[in-house]
Amino acid sequence: MFLIKEHIVPNNISNIRLIDYCLLIFPSIPSRSGMKKAIKRGEILVNDEIVKDGFWIKPDHVIKLVDLEYNAPKPLDIRLDIIFEDEYLAIINKPPGIEVSGNKYSTIQNALISNISISNEPDALKWARPVHRLDRPTSGLLLVAKTAGALMNLGQQFENRIIKKTYLAIVAGCIPIEGEVTKKIDEQPAISSYKRISLNRSIKTSWLSLVHLYPETGRTHQLRIHMASIGYPIVGEKKYGEGPVLKGKGLFLSAIGLSFIHPNTKKNLNIKITPPTKFSSFLKKENQNWEKLYRNS
Repeated sequence: MFLIKEHIVPNNISNIRLIDYCLLIFPSIPSRSGMKKAIKRGEILVNDEIVKDGFWIKPDHVIKLVDLEYNAPKPLDIRLDIIFEDEYLAIINKPPGIEVSGNKYSTIQNALISNISISNEPDALKWARPVHRLDRPTSGLLLVAKTAGALMNLGQQFENRIIKKTYLAIVAGCIPIEGEVTKKIDEQPAISSYKRISLNRSIKTSWLSLVHLYPETGRTHQLRIHMASIGYPIVGEKKYGEGPVLKGKGLFLSAIGLSFIHPNTKKNLNIKITPPTKFSSFLKKENQNWEKLYRNS
């Protein structure tokens, strides 16, 4: 067992249960069901004791997230696109259609075994571990820790909202130039902002908007829920809203920017990647179809 993250409850916190509070302070476990399982397994300790998820949190309680290291990943032999790697962390470009972690064999966690080297640092993890999550259909930048210190530091940066992520998305409709969404998710605060990059014509939806999305919090499916809630669902979205679903094209959502402080060098890192080609190809085709229809009408 090793410590991933430690948190001391401040004096202004009261009347909140353990599971609800942990969802706020441990972003690496974003879902309520996942947090409930972690508490039940004994991965969440309060004052070094295992308690139930309904335990009431009080000021000065010391809450720890620990790794029991029971189940080693099963190596998955697929090649990952590694954007950055050193002895402390790595950043990969996650492909769409694969879970970051979970009970399935085909996960990024399992694929890391054959793609990311073990650190030579004294606190090296036995295997590299994702610091946060991306939804299965979402592609883009994923931060991976190689040492226990990096895992704890980066988790703290997520809690303090130091780490900033930029997503690219195509949404159905003519979205305003910019705005903010504050709809709660699972009764927890959730904040996302957006900025429109371009407008494109579409036979299916009249308009398509290419947007940058900036999540301030990290709730499960946050951007997908927020965009659908204001009437501009992400193209390819099947669960929320009524955006156009394109067979074989997937979800048009990709994490293209990541900004954080390196846990060892303390330098600011600002990582960007080129958007998936399917974004520009799709918009170009939609525009061509629109022009063809109305040119011949």
